[in-house]
Amino acid sequence: MTARPVARVLLDSPLPQLDRLFDYAIPPEWEQDAQPGVRVRVPLRSAGRVVDGFLVERGEPETGDRPLSELDAVLSPVPVLPHRLYTLARRAADRASGSASDILRLVVPKRMVRAEKAWVATPTRDAPAVPAASAEWAGGVLAAFPGLADGVAQGARLAVEAPARVAQVATGDGGWVGAWAELLAAAAVSTLAAGRSAVLVVPDHRDQAQLEHALAGLVPAEAVIRLDARQASPARYAGFLRTLDPVPCIVVGNRSAVYAPVHAPGLIAVWDDGDPLLDEPLSPGVHARDAALLRQELDACALLFAGHTRTTDVERLIGVGWVRDVPPARRGSPRVVLSATREGESRGARVPSAAFAAAREALRSGPVLVQVARPGYSPVLVCAECRRPARCEHCAGPLHAARPGAVPTCGWCGRSANGWACPHCESTRVRMASSGSERTADELGRAFAGIRIIVADGDHPVTHVDARPALVVATRGAEPIAEGGYRAVILLDGERMLLADDLRIGESCLRWWMNAAALSAANAPVHLVGVTGSVARALATWTPAAYARSELADRAPLRMPPAVRVAVLEGPSTSVTAALAAVRDAAPDLGAQDLLGPVARDDDTVRALVRFDYGQGGRVTESLRSSVVADALRARKNARGRTPGARNTLRVRVDVPDLDL
Repeated sequence: MTARPVARVLLDSPLPQLDRLFDYAIPPEWEQDAQPGVRVRVPLRSAGRVVDGFLVERGEPETGDRPLSELDAVLSPVPVLPHRLYTLARRAADRASGSASDILRLVVPKRMVRAEKAWVATPTRDAPAVPAASAEWAGGVLAAFPGLADGVAQGARLAVEAPARVAQVATGDGGWVGAWAELLAAAAVSTLAAGRSAVLVVPDHRDQAQLEHALAGLVPAEAVIRLDARQASPARYAGFLRTLDPVPCIVVGNRSAVYAPVHAPGLIAVWDDGDPLLDEPLSPGVHARDAALLRQELDACALLFAGHTRTTDVERLIGVGWVRDVPPARRGSPRVVLSATREGESRGARVPSAAFAAAREALRSGPVLVQVARPGYSPVLVCAECRRPARCEHCAGPLHAARPGAVPTCGWCGRSANGWACPHCESTRVRMASSGSERTADELGRAFAGIRIIVADGDHPVTHVDARPALVVATRGAEPIAEGGYRAVILLDGERMLLADDLRIGESCLRWWMNAAALSAANAPVHLVGVTGSVARALATWTPAAYARSELADRAPLRMPPAVRVAVLEGPSTSVTAALAAVRDAAPDLGAQDLLGPVARDDDTVRALVRFDYGQGGRVTESLRSSVVADALRARKNARGRTPGARNTLRVRVDVPDLDL
């Protein structure tokens, strides 16, 4: 009797002990449809139920008389999981001590039957034709960075500091975008003209819109595919299916787009890799930068890191020779002024006279950008008598005011604090201790009578402003693009931003300030108010790479990331202790100073840190993953007869950016 072929299936399950391929027999009725990459439903005998999964590969049955369960159903004959995507997910999960199914759950959208039928019915598309004028334009843009075009064509790993200016799009409506979008669009157009696909990964929808605007008219519209978590489910699934077509394309999307299974990948570009939005919060928490590095190795395509600043992570890769820095032929930068209070001015003055005068002069010809730290009117209230922070009586959250004289409300639970009294001095009066975007707009509106005031923050999203005079008060990261660039930029609250308890706060502040300064017009002044020190000097001299090198040099002797990798272990004391012991056995060359903890937490669990060098990564992450699986099996055995979900298990997060997380 001829043995039936075997389907090796990856189950869609959050249980770590199920993160492997399971063998199932293929019944005759599913012989044609059960092909690698399709969605299937299979029985899970240990749980007495059926689960969904992906058929990863077909093979011959192993020797022996072990009976195999049969596939329950093939949910769709469309192969949505190419083997190269499974390989990438597997490697990314192993590097992060996680499950491949968790990564694929983020990458492969849920099945939408109508979108799938429309894609199947669509005839095979031809490869998009890139107009000669577009290819010539792309070559001219890339020529500003000698060696960049050749590096992209040869599949090199590259890093560039993007031009710090705005640019008018080459085609279409003549709108304005950041010059970085023009640079990435040129690299993508050049790659598509060579018959290969490009994947452009950006932090959020604002950056995505700029890239799409820069690409409009340069290549056929059907060649640009959007992959975005903000899309409706049918649109997102339709976009994902289009990446499976055997023709090159350009994908523009957020962090999960780095896994897009495009045909003949030629370029993976990551914009502003220091933005926390590129760090996946869901398990196993693989940063888009790390996924891009893994994919570049697998696909032998070009990898481009671009940003106005340089993260210490990319600078480390440049230092070890893994990534090549590509400087521009001609370096330009905004005109930065370190603005401080002058003699005779109040030290509490929020806008020094020099910055005030620059804003007044610039408003004669166009808009002025004012960057602030926080949204709202007064994000922080304190007791008027003892100056202690005003807290909600119900949840201890911070109180804030929507307007002067308004009843304070809690920033956590939203309750109104009617009749609030300070628990320390019993005062019933509060005072405003900080200014948000709305309060700053009110203050500047009184100082600059007759000038338009535009507030841009999370509650008031603004993407573009015209060239007419206006004061644009924006929170960091929410700055709109001005037609022709801002005639002046004022960066407020810098000293307060630097006080945040964060290992990378210097990097973050430099990124916020440089991204805002890059929106200025040529020769427009950029005033950084009230900040001195190395970060301010890096902004004034526009040397982000040097600042990143100094930060990396300071962290190396302290064994702080990214000089080393860091894993966080959380869970019951016995589980964490056992996992630390297993790590010591797997990597005996780890020093005692690299195993920190365990330390008790408020929820009856403990927390420990493991610091390890990159060369030790394989052994450490494999050991941690084994401990997670063993603990899950032990917890499942001990929890029989108990309420489901009432147990605590070991949790591991690798490559945390900060030891305080």
